[in-house]
Amino acid sequence: MADPYAINFATGAEADVMWFSAYAQRIILDGVESHLRQQPTVGSRRIKTLRPNPVAAWELRLGDYRVLYDVDEKERTVSVQVVGEKSGNCLLVQGREYKCHESDRPEGGAGTS
Repeated sequence: MADPYAINFATGAEADVMWFSAYAQRIILDGVESHLRQQPTVGSRRIKTLRPNPVAAWELRLGDYRVLYDVDEKERTVSVQVVGEKSGNCLLVQGREYKCHESDRPEGGAGTS
């Protein structure tokens, strides 16, 4: 089996995790460890590719929790950028609506000018 990926949390992502209750922190940290250590770029029910955006390329879904991350295949590292909680169609990060991960497409969608 290949070497496991190193997992790094951006400073902001560490603060995001600490904002949650101890119970939620355990779910998030256990999920990151179990799902991202070996195959962070293999799409599944929990791992999704995000539309191009300035924050992260991948999303890990852990119930209502979301972990946005990037992967460096050459260095075999996972860089967790943002951790939040899904509420309806909104992603809440530290209790505030977060939209930076949404694509840069115009309101009309792809192909509009």
